[in-house]
Amino acid sequence: MKHINLIIAVLICLLASSCAKQSTPMGGPVDLDPPKVLDMNPADQSLNTRPKEIILTFDEYIKLENANKNILITPRINKDEVIFTAIKNTLVIKLNQELEDSTTYVFNFQKSIQDLSEGNPTENLKLVFSTGENIDSLTFSGTVNSYFPGRNDQLEDAIVGLYPIDDTTNVFIAPPYYLTQVDSLGKFNITNIKAGKYLAYAWKDDNNSLKAEFKSEAFDFIKDTIDINQPIERIQFNLAKGDQTPIKLLRSSPQGTGYTLVLNKTPVEIKLENDKLGEEIFYSVGDKRINLYSNKISSDSLAIDLSLTDSVGFRTDSLIYAKFEESERRPEKLTVSPNSGKSFHQQLDIELTFNKPIVEINYDSLYLTYDTAAVIAITPEMMSFKDSLRRDILQINLSIPDSIPFELYTVKAADSTFMDIEGQYNEVELSANYKKLKRETLADAISGTIQGSEGPFIVELLDSKGEIKRDTYLATGNKFTFNLIEAGKYEIRVIEDSNGNRRWDPANFEEKRYAERTFNYIDSESGNKTITIRGGWTIEDLVIDSTPKTGKIDRTN
Repeated sequence: MKHINLIIAVLICLLASSCAKQSTPMGGPVDLDPPKVLDMNPADQSLNTRPKEIILTFDEYIKLENANKNILITPRINKDEVIFTAIKNTLVIKLNQELEDSTTYVFNFQKSIQDLSEGNPTENLKLVFSTGENIDSLTFSGTVNSYFPGRNDQLEDAIVGLYPIDDTTNVFIAPPYYLTQVDSLGKFNITNIKAGKYLAYAWKDDNNSLKAEFKSEAFDFIKDTIDINQPIERIQFNLAKGDQTPIKLLRSSPQGTGYTLVLNKTPVEIKLENDKLGEEIFYSVGDKRINLYSNKISSDSLAIDLSLTDSVGFRTDSLIYAKFEESERRPEKLTVSPNSGKSFHQQLDIELTFNKPIVEINYDSLYLTYDTAAVIAITPEMMSFKDSLRRDILQINLSIPDSIPFELYTVKAADSTFMDIEGQYNEVELSANYKKLKRETLADAISGTIQGSEGPFIVELLDSKGEIKRDTYLATGNKFTFNLIEAGKYEIRVIEDSNGNRRWDPANFEEKRYAERTFNYIDSESGNKTITIRGGWTIEDLVIDSTPKTGKIDRTN
């Protein structure tokens, strides 16, 4: 009897074990099919409906991927009140708010709904319904471009939005009334828009706030009101960053024997007016600050007119009273940074950047070497300061003839070669290398013509890393040439310098001024931007077409 009881006990344990350890059968095809909708409540294209909650039923278990970001709802509702819940094969959306009268709502689920097992997302899933008797059907579509794209920028991170003309908010304050996300090709399409007048914006929504950050996110806008009473197509947005905060002088105070101005942002133009500037007083520019220095100590205040302009064109004017007093504070050490690593052919352009204005140079310890014993002396005639009021960027220009058959050249400066305005010498020896290129390895020229625009132009030759290798300024005319170029792959970018200040200017939102246009050379047949050139080659007659690919909206400044 005991044996029979023992056998029964063992059988019960084995049976319980097999029931408890169920597992997914091995093998079989991987599920590649996305979830399919079996039912929507309310139904798609419903009229005269005001749901408190929306229920979607699928043919398999589902999960949600970042619903608050990936599910786009237009027109604007209070998304903080919306609750998304995925339970088995059902998605429940509780709205928790009243919807507007006679309004078409669109829930674009993008890739937020995925099957539970493999994560396959639904595609092109939308729910459209109206609280009134009609479904709005107007559209607003086009493309988004980036003037200065980063290497890892993704256009699908960009948003295009519409704000009703009577809306008191804008792209920097609140999410838009209508919006859509840009696809990987830069295309966008806002659907089911109610007829009316709107303001249009596009921006790179890096922080997923559904509004633009005026300091850090690239954006663009259409400055004129858009009357949408029929489909609007072929709109072009050009994204670019530009801190929209007006420049301000926050404070100023003595700093050691100098005087420091602290700003809210770094200016692109600085004008200082005083009779002693460039003789006794010099300045340098740091991150959000201007440092004034004097070679004479005085307890009397010195009046200096200050005018600052930032990158978007805001300007501020101030009258400051600077003091240059005795101080026990230890001066900052003098540092020097060369533009080492540059390649050249015959003309070697060396640039040394200092953290403070330079007042003395010991030429005996400054020279160029290209062999263990061969030296070229650097003389005052070869040198100049980029800005005589700053004296912090020293330019050295040397001609190296082909008769010197060496490849590597090094500029040398011993310690104590340079003395700054505070009496500090460089403590570290300078050694910076430059590579001389052989003529036979260089391409002869790249040249072309700019069409569809009037100058002035800034024409830039970019290498495969996107770095500027050459640039030229066309004050008049539309033809450009780059001679004696190192073999490699390049792109050509043109900046339409409409105000002639020799730099690119971003948009000014307050003044409704567009960013200066940029455009690239694009091969008309392949659509490729890249130009490959080898030693001895000449590439001529390139045509850079600046004609904007826009629709009916005026994008002129």
